[in-house]
Amino acid sequence: MLDFALWKRATVWGLVLLGLLFAAPNVFYSRVEGHNDALKAIETQGATPELIASRDGWPGWLPSGLVNLGLDLRGGAHLLAEVQVEDVFADRMDALWPDVRDALRAVRDQVGPIRRIEGTPGLLQVRLSEPEGMAAALEAVRALARPIVSLTGVGASDIEVSGEGAVLTVQLSEPEKQATIDRTLRQSLEIVRRRIDEVGTREPTIQRQGEDRILIEVPGIGSADELKALIGTTARLTFNPVVSRTTNPNEAPGASNVLLPSMDEKGTYYIIEKTPVVSGEDLTDAQPAFDQNGAPSVTFRFNPSGARKFGQYTAENVGSPFAIVLDDEVISAPVIREAIPSGSGQITGNFSVEESTNLAVLLRAGALPAELTFLEERTIGPQLGADSIEAGKIASAAAFLLVLGFMWASYGLFGLFANVALIVNIGLIFGLLSLIGATLTLPGIAGIVLTIGMAVDANVLVFERIREELKTAKGPARAIELGYQRALSAILDANITTFLTAVILFVMGSGPVRGFAVTLAIGIVTSVFAAIYVTRLMIVMWMERRRPKTIVL
Repeated sequence: MLDFALWKRATVWGLVLLGLLFAAPNVFYSRVEGHNDALKAIETQGATPELIASRDGWPGWLPSGLVNLGLDLRGGAHLLAEVQVEDVFADRMDALWPDVRDALRAVRDQVGPIRRIEGTPGLLQVRLSEPEGMAAALEAVRALARPIVSLTGVGASDIEVSGEGAVLTVQLSEPEKQATIDRTLRQSLEIVRRRIDEVGTREPTIQRQGEDRILIEVPGIGSADELKALIGTTARLTFNPVVSRTTNPNEAPGASNVLLPSMDEKGTYYIIEKTPVVSGEDLTDAQPAFDQNGAPSVTFRFNPSGARKFGQYTAENVGSPFAIVLDDEVISAPVIREAIPSGSGQITGNFSVEESTNLAVLLRAGALPAELTFLEERTIGPQLGADSIEAGKIASAAAFLLVLGFMWASYGLFGLFANVALIVNIGLIFGLLSLIGATLTLPGIAGIVLTIGMAVDANVLVFERIREELKTAKGPARAIELGYQRALSAILDANITTFLTAVILFVMGSGPVRGFAVTLAIGIVTSVFAAIYVTRLMIVMWMERRRPKTIVL
């Protein structure tokens, strides 16, 4: 076992050097961070002397991956948001109304004139002039039902249709509501993630909590209000037919219509149809630009489905105005001069350059499917993070020094070999964390401190076995060989069970628990590698050089 082939030695030292090389950028954290930020800024904004200086502050040929600092170390913002899924149910019913109206018109001779009843959100209620035609109305509307596309709703329909007296009621079925909640939360998570990624934040935590809540933690951002401003805007863009224009804010819009204010023209209001022609969901791109007058604007482009609907509507309504609505405000209401089959256009308004850029970001990231209500918000200042880092440094240094002293006092020269392997082990931990882009949190620091304590466990097992073998009057080489052989099963057993525990913590846990699990798992792997290969290789090289007749442990 003491015979190390040349390729094995090269592999062990090569892995050690690679690990230390990837860990090195963390020693120059500020400089490397500035280098990375400058590279991103140059890619998106172009080069400036300041950015070039920051970029050149770290050699480009060296690794530049860093261990990202979590919210509790770097400071940042924490939000807990509730998704208002009831709004999605109401929107689904509003979108279904044109189809229900057309279906009932097909049996008009039996149900007579119909009128929608504005009532409970999430319910679509229609009053029939001739109640005796209810059976025909139910049959016509039930034909609009579609099977649910979800594992839990196999065989069910997406809507429930019922009638009582002269009132026909349509609502989403319970399986469809559950499927809609799940889709809405998934979509909200993805859109929030895209919005935060657009501004280049590092390693945000965005995850679902419970049935309808989202946890958002973003390190490095100034305040919870800043984070809310970034993700709280729904950026709901729609293109709606205009019914009329008025200066009376109390004018009744009529059934299926809504009264909205103009963004630019103070005191002007538009009555528009509630159901849009196309919405922001059909957008594929949005970019800040300037219009023909040099004013900031936003250009947009629809996907094929949105382009088809938009082109068809503009072709059928030449000479009529239509409203571009953003978050319940009419940005503009241009008159359609000609059909627009290309599926692209431009939003103009009283924008600043910053406002047009932010609007493009929000539209490009996508519209939130429902409003977010913020239930909890916290801002963690960087000073608290600095205190946590300082406390972590002190704890790590204390554990490190105590372990080094114990190993040297207990095992002499072999203890020094174990200490060198321990230093290598810490470097390998940070190298792997940097390589995978992991986030270090305060519990993660606790995991590193625990790893320092556990790192010498394997060496202690080996050295104690060597002591036992030396008592049987075997030579040093044979004692070392048997010590490693007979301690290997205990080393693997202890570390595999701990590694499985870390895996379970990672799978079942969230946030800081996962940070602890990641550092613990990586620490176990590097500790076993350092004990079985690095320490043993150093002992083998010492044995080959000194060829001692006896060893003292």
